[in-house]
Amino acid sequence: MAMVCAGCKQGAEVAASVNPVGTYTLVSVDGKQIPCALTHEGVTPTIKSGVFTINADGTCSSIIDLSLPSGGDVSREVKATYTRQGSVLTMKWEGAGITTGTVEDRTFTMNNEGIVFAYRR
Repeated sequence: MAMVCAGCKQGAEVAASVNPVGTYTLVSVDGKQIPCALTHEGVTPTIKSGVFTINADGTCSSIIDLSLPSGGDVSREVKATYTRQGSVLTMKWEGAGITTGTVEDRTFTMNNEGIVFAYRR
C-alpha cells in the first residue's frame, strides 16, 4: 500500500512541476487536423488556424482564424484568467463561461462546450 501511495504522490509532484506558460499552436479539433470544418450552433465554418497563449500572470488568450460558409475570413480572440492545479488549468473567460484544460509535456488540450481543441508548443 505504501508503494501505491508513494507512486501517486510522485505523479502529483511531476504534474505540479509542469510549466504551462507559452504559446501553443492549434493542431486539431475533435481529432481532425487543422484546417478542418466544424459544425457549431448550426454553422459550419472551416477552422484555418489558432494560437493559445498562457501567460505567467494568470491570464491567457485564444485566437482562432475561420473561413465562414457565407464567404470571408474572420479572426476571433477571447481572453481569460486562469487558476492552476497541477497540470489542470481552469479558465474564466471574459463575458463567457468556464472551461478546463490540461498541459502535458508540450501539449495543451481544452474541452470547450464538448469540442476538444489540441494545441502544441
